[in-house]
Amino acid sequence: MDGTSLRDLALGYAGRYATTAARLKHYLQRKLRQRGWAGDDEPDLDELVERLVELGYVNDEVFAEVRTRDLLRRGYGARRVSQALHHAGVDTESLEGVEPSEAEGRAAALAFARRRRLGPFGERSGDPKRREKQLAALLRAGHDFDTARALIDAASEQEAEEWASDAGY
Repeated sequence: MDGTSLRDLALGYAGRYATTAARLKHYLQRKLRQRGWAGDDEPDLDELVERLVELGYVNDEVFAEVRTRDLLRRGYGARRVSQALHHAGVDTESLEGVEPSEAEGRAAALAFARRRRLGPFGERSGDPKRREKQLAALLRAGHDFDTARALIDAASEQEAEEWASDAGY
């Protein structure tokens, strides 16, 4: 690969996928290892990625906002959202202001419980093992223990919805 093909590869990737600067750099490094470099000295990937950021093709803050909104809509909690953004290479400066509010967290927990038929949205039984499994599912989805317990222990769907709306949902 030469400078032109590397730039074209970066533009194609940024055009096809919502990405972060770190993810784009990692992709380009992988492609260089696979295909090789025709030049004498190593290509400046940092400069290429920075140029795409300056042009607006790659924007970590927008990526973080969109990814957060998507994960919350799917029912994941703040911890899981934070992990996903960190894994995508979003720096901690871009994470500020993206943290979901309590109302958004409760709404996400409610959506997750509905989708997975947990707590009042599923079959009712007094089995403590089933309750533990449901709590564990909400915890793995990134919700805190108090949120998971409040939702699983809700007596009815209406009570769960009222709990979520108490935070401004």
